[in-house]
Amino acid sequence: MPEGPTASAQDRHRELRSKLLHPSLVFFQLIFVLVLPSAVTLLRVREGYTPPNFADDPSPLGYTYSLLLWIIPLAYLVLWFCLHTEYKIQRKAFGLTLAILLPLGVVLDLLFANSFFTFENSGAILGIEIPGRGGGVPIEEYIFYLSGFLFVLLLYIWADEVWMDRYNKPHGHDDYQNAGGLLQFHAASVVIALVLLAAAWIFKKFVSGDPQGFPLYWAYLLGAALVPSAGFYRSTKDFINWRAFSFTFLLVTLVSVVWEASLASPYGWWGYQKDAMMGLFITAWNQLPVEAVFVWLVVTYTTVILYEVVTIWLASGKSLGAILFGGSEG
Repeated sequence: MPEGPTASAQDRHRELRSKLLHPSLVFFQLIFVLVLPSAVTLLRVREGYTPPNFADDPSPLGYTYSLLLWIIPLAYLVLWFCLHTEYKIQRKAFGLTLAILLPLGVVLDLLFANSFFTFENSGAILGIEIPGRGGGVPIEEYIFYLSGFLFVLLLYIWADEVWMDRYNKPHGHDDYQNAGGLLQFHAASVVIALVLLAAAWIFKKFVSGDPQGFPLYWAYLLGAALVPSAGFYRSTKDFINWRAFSFTFLLVTLVSVVWEASLASPYGWWGYQKDAMMGLFITAWNQLPVEAVFVWLVVTYTTVILYEVVTIWLASGKSLGAILFGGSEG
């Protein structure tokens, strides 16, 4: 008699453990245990340092040359991708994903660059500006985001196909052939996004000491992550190579934090409009807003989900309507 309930309890335990150890959840668990001690440590710094006088031109064309942090590794990845002509589905998925993503970076700069960012150190840029809402935007800013998207996407593809290929799903797998109805509402994504936005607004209005404005940049980041997550997370989470995703995110975040915290923020290559931030600034990093740390999590998350959606569609051989909504090919 006791064996039945015991076996049932063991099965429930295995099922719970399997859910908790799903690679998608393990990734967010790792991020939490890394972010928590980092935040506690950084909050102990209460006094910042005095930035240099920008009139003295302390970093001539610094922003311009710093773009090599994206461009040189990107050149390596482009060369690798061009040499491997067997990646036919990956190449098509790469092109289609970029066609969806690049407008996000362009729209960000055209419509919101002057609402979110500042460019105080004129000596750090070429001086070539592209007209945007609220004034001109340095050409470096466009190159920064467009090359950043390219780098994230190609780095994930490289990690998925080469560095961590043991954990990817071959495109001939039955799961691709049986895929359909990818557009599935994920309520948790919406709830999390709304809770995070409400928390940011409350913090700005009642805690930050600078209640002017609205956390618009945070809202933009949440929206950029929410749309693909709410529509496709449930259907793509078992196709995403979460080890490759983790590698991509951690490497991109390392580069961006070093870039912003030690160079861009102290030397005024770009800054942030305080009214558009939630008001949580990192003193040890020259008052860098916390949004700047999370932006590349959003970029990586959105990029990978969209890439996998396109890859599933191409590998399945089905029409776009069938792959998104299910049902018959007609």
